[in-house]
Parts: sequence; structure tokens; C-alpha cells
Amino acid sequence: MTVRVPAKVNLQLGVGPIRDDGYHGLVNVFHAVSLFDEVTAVHAERLEVRVQAAPYSRVDIGGVPTGDDNLAAKAAGLVAARLGVEPRVALRIRKAIPVAGGMAGGSADAAAALVACARLWDDRDDPALTRDDLMELGAEIGSDVPFAVLGGTAVGVGRGERLTSALTRGTFHWVFATAGGGLSTPAVYAECDRLREEQGEPPPRPGVSEELMTALATGDAKGLATALTNDLEPAALSLRPSLGRVLDAGRDLGAAGALVSGSGPTCAFLAETEEDAADLASALDGTGLAAQVLRASGPVPGATVV
Repeated sequence: MTVRVPAKVNLQLGVGPIRDDGYHGLVNVFHAVSLFDEVTAVHAERLEVRVQAAPYSRVDIGGVPTGDDNLAAKAAGLVAARLGVEPRVALRIRKAIPVAGGMAGGSADAAAALVACARLWDDRDDPALTRDDLMELGAEIGSDVPFAVLGGTAVGVGRGERLTSALTRGTFHWVFATAGGGLSTPAVYAECDRLREEQGEPPPRPGVSEELMTALATGDAKGLATALTNDLEPAALSLRPSLGRVLDAGRDLGAAGALVSGSGPTCAFLAETEEDAADLASALDGTGLAAQVLRASGPVPGATVV
């Protein structure tokens, strides 16, 4: 059973105060884009994980775990427990989503494993686990996993796991500049807290941007570009100052909008048209500032059996 699953970019990432459970309250507008990992689940004697880079990608998979701490392995275990079966499955992960790049590649693999294992072990016309059930299981693994199951464009609140699909018209065209080496998401959140404390700023209570939602609903790429925000961007730039040069270069080369994707270090650039995206990708690649320059479009569906 093979499942294809997309990367995400955060169109808005509002980071609020730390909650009693240790997580930050978030307002998160997720957008699924056409960079895909594939996870294949095969019956096996025991749970095992193998990871390889997709043939057309230059993803560095050296830091991807293959033991029980792999998020896809955790997903398989949760599905097995819910269905009352042994987690005897081999998971083959082919990665094209940047690793530790702020595009939820690990969460995407977990979402794909949820869907693949549920279908592998329960192929009835009326399966025991619905998509909503799988999203609920995904929230036990990580805040980004439910969205990777859902896909499209959605507003996430709480830790980001409580989702409402957002009305989106048309297709938006993106260019992504990856960086050598990843950034730790916990480290970026910790730096965000440190910077706020240093500046004496009380943590805001974020709300969904009306400007952003209007741009999505009307298919207005220029309006969306001006509404992109990421409260983690200052922390990512503090930890990796070179990202500032990448963002500046993309803007200078014609990007309508630019921001760090999630916790970084991937930088995301929105172009007004597909042609503009092609020109921007070519020009940005020529600067040598990025490890890899990728084009994608969105929104696209979430984890899908292929």
C-alpha cells in the first residue's frame, strides 16, 4: 500500500503564550504544496523502517531515524493498537520533502503511514478508521500530522492540531530555497521565547488574519503575499543569520512575498504566476545561496493512496 503525502508551508504562524501543557498556543494557517514523500507499507514479520531519497531529489536523509523514534513507525504502532493487530509492517519511505526544513516532512511521513497501515490492515468498504480517526491519532504524534492527513488549506488552533478547512480559490505558485543542515523546532521555539523575554514583549494572543483569508478566498496572489507572517522567523534568523540574505535575494529577484517556512531553515517565496515562479527559481538558483531551489504549487490534497 503506497501513500503520497505533501509538504506544507505556513501562510500564517502566530505563536502565543506557553500553555499549562508546555506547548505554545498557535494560530496556524497551513497550505499543502506539491512536494511529496511516498510511504509504502508491506506486510512483514516485524516493524521496520527504511528511508531513501527520491530519485529526482537531493534530500539529505542522513539524520532521518529508522528505529522506533521515526514518526512513521510511531504511526504504525498507533494504528495497530487501535485495530487490535500486531504492527508487523515494513515501511519504505521515499523522501523529496526537505529534512528538518520547516515543511513537516517527518509529520508527512507519519500521516502517510497512518493512511497506509489503516488500509493495509483493514481493506473493507466500510473501514473501522475514518480520516477523522486518523487525524485524531496523528495529533498524538505531533501537531502537524493531522494537517498532512487532511491537506488543502486549513486553519489550525490549539497546538495547531484542531483544524478547519479554509476556502481557497485557484492555485498559488511557490519557490522554496533549502539550506544545508536543518534547524531544531524546539530550539527555534526556545529562541523565540528568549527574544521576547529579552525585548520585554508580552506574548501575543494571535488571531487569524482576515487579510490573508480574503486573499485565499479570492485567489489573490499579490494580496496573499502581503499577508504572509511567521512569528518564528526572527528566531530562525537569529539562529541562522544567513537566511536573511536568502530572503533578501528572493525579494530582490521579484518574489511577491517571502518568509521562513515554519521553524526553518527553508525559505518560501510566493510568485504571482507560474511563469514568475519559473523565472524566480532559475535566478535564485544562480545566486548559489541555497542548497537546492524547488518549485511547487498549492493547495494539494493530503495523504492519498496511489
